[in-house]
Amino acid sequence: MIKESKTRCGYVAIVGQPNVGKSTLLNHLLGMKISITSRKPQTTRHNVLGIKTEANSQLIFVDTPGIHAERKKAINRIMNRAAQSAIRDVDVIVFVTDGLQWNEADQLVAQQISGVDTPVIIAINKIDRLESSDVLLPLLETLHQILPAAELIPVSALRSKNLDVLEQAISRHIPIGEYLFPADQITDRSERFLAAEIVREKITRQMGAELPYQVTVEIEEFADRGNIRHISALILVERSGQKKIVIGSNGARLKTIGQQARLDMERMFGCKVMLKLWVKVRSGWSDDERALRSLGYTD
Repeated sequence: MIKESKTRCGYVAIVGQPNVGKSTLLNHLLGMKISITSRKPQTTRHNVLGIKTEANSQLIFVDTPGIHAERKKAINRIMNRAAQSAIRDVDVIVFVTDGLQWNEADQLVAQQISGVDTPVIIAINKIDRLESSDVLLPLLETLHQILPAAELIPVSALRSKNLDVLEQAISRHIPIGEYLFPADQITDRSERFLAAEIVREKITRQMGAELPYQVTVEIEEFADRGNIRHISALILVERSGQKKIVIGSNGARLKTIGQQARLDMERMFGCKVMLKLWVKVRSGWSDDERALRSLGYTD
């Protein structure tokens, strides 16, 4: 007689247009930061797994890049394909929308998931910023018309409001099965990858409106020597003017980026970090699929 598994395990795609709070939602569901965040669209560029194991259940969240209509460059096309591939291969889809608005970008995401058989939960985010719950009613009616089978759950990812309700709804769709990852594993990504993302997050937050979106980070050294972890990161931009902006006057901005990134790394890795940053111009990398793959961008 085959013994039935007492555990549940399944994949959950977190999808939505750029900048609706997908990564913030993942971090708060996990109770740990593994996906970088900022107020700038397209901060997330890779599918990142966040693994939560508790109460005989393993939820494998897939934080996806924002699905967007802009496809002029190879990096945009790869990001879209990465998000779309996650939709096809999961047990539950969590469609994150902004409770303050519904627009064409949301409609594009809805079209992507409208034809799938996978259960859909719509997490209407940022309800902490609403003046009144009555403001939600027109949006709820719109969402019900567009995706009538979807479950609607208002949440605030930033304030962790209603996330327990969201998690319970997700768990109802998770199939019985053995864990796919060790119970103490939090993500599929390496510490080397996380270090690069931390540096990129600090660049994104520092630059404000000046941010060159043609910027990425490549880790050249990641080694422990004694009690200190030595990390060297190369910041790639596409034009010399962007390099000057990242470095700042007398190197001040690059120094600030390095200081903030180092502190985050020390908290994440639990050790002393020696971080060195360089900025280099590599023209056209964001529109070259071969270059993107060498930099870790996959779909």
